[in-house]
Amino acid sequence: MSKYSKLIIFILVLVLISAAIVIIDSSVDNINKTMPEISDAIVKGDSDYNEAVDLVNERYFQDSMDKAVSAENNYNSSLDKLLDIQDKYSSDVNEVQKEYISTVIQELELKIQAVGKLKESIECFKIESNYTGTNYASEANDLIYEATQYQNERDAIVSENPKLFT
Repeated sequence: MSKYSKLIIFILVLVLISAAIVIIDSSVDNINKTMPEISDAIVKGDSDYNEAVDLVNERYFQDSMDKAVSAENNYNSSLDKLLDIQDKYSSDVNEVQKEYISTVIQELELKIQAVGKLKESIECFKIESNYTGTNYASEANDLIYEATQYQNERDAIVSENPKLFT
């Protein structure tokens, strides 16, 4: 093999390595850029959910439903982004990040179920089916309580790995 051929092969290997580094960096950058959006949407969803509960307790059913739908949209948006990260970039994240993503997904799935129960309770309260509405509201509370366990687990992962999540 000539020196020229060896040089060409060497250059090609360098180009491939450089391309791989750029792809890995861009996927990590994409994850790092998306995570604050996910976090903000979860916080907004939590706020909307709590407002929906307050409004239903005050018997403002339409306003409560609007807030519940907003909470659901925020949770679904976060869940979709996390599932996308999990699907596209699973090879680019470490085990702690995978655990974090999995925990948040479980939290969001429960919160989405809770919103569904809250919306059902609102519909029942609208037609003065209070017993059934109360049952749905109680189921929503149970789901939120369970989701809070995952939220606490998520917070623990962050506090145990501050360099990874700053």
